[in-house]
Amino acid sequence: MQTVLLIDDDEQLAEPLREYFARYDLTLINETHPERGLQRLKQVGAAPISLVILDVMMPDLDGFEVCRIIRRDEQLKQLPVLILTARGEVMDRVIGLELGADDYLAKPFEPRELVARIHNIFRRTQTQAVPPITEVSSHKTFQHLSIDEARHSVTLDQSPLELTQSEYRLLCLLASQPDTAFSRDDILNELRGIDAELFTRSVDILVSRLRQKLKPLRCIQTVWGSGYRFVEAEA
Repeated sequence: MQTVLLIDDDEQLAEPLREYFARYDLTLINETHPERGLQRLKQVGAAPISLVILDVMMPDLDGFEVCRIIRRDEQLKQLPVLILTARGEVMDRVIGLELGADDYLAKPFEPRELVARIHNIFRRTQTQAVPPITEVSSHKTFQHLSIDEARHSVTLDQSPLELTQSEYRLLCLLASQPDTAFSRDDILNELRGIDAELFTRSVDILVSRLRQKLKPLRCIQTVWGSGYRFVEAEA
């Protein structure tokens, strides 16, 4: 069974979810305070946590800040994160995407949908953890850019590049097939596993942020009417 940590100040949410999760071989543990949730993640000898569910609206630290802390922590940064938001606003989802969240769900929600999204995240992360047999190398080197998928690192002109998980995954996707245009739907399906019109603007924002970090390299081109592609451009 895989263990899921719920960090949500709603004390009445955990118990019914715990019983429901057990039907699908998921163990749910919960913390109602963000700081205690972060401490639970770092406990030595504790059962490994496979995924974190974060509520956005919490006292002291909101879910976005907790997500930011997780993504900056070397030991935790690869941990899948699903964000719950009571508002369900587009900007909440965009902000979470920029911070590296793996998925979102608006409250109120159906427990079955939450379980389905969790299993979908597990499928994606497990697929990424085991490279396909046709992959020649996990280390891609271009004129100014180097992507080491085994180490999960990127260097620009030999200097380490700090990317969020979503930015890193987007770069790996585009660079996997240089000069090939990926549509917004292609990108959403690869990075999010969700087909939803709501997220199409998020792709443009993510591309914009990645371009800013890759400056002065201009290696991500817009293909009008199609999407985006990676090219070996000069700096």
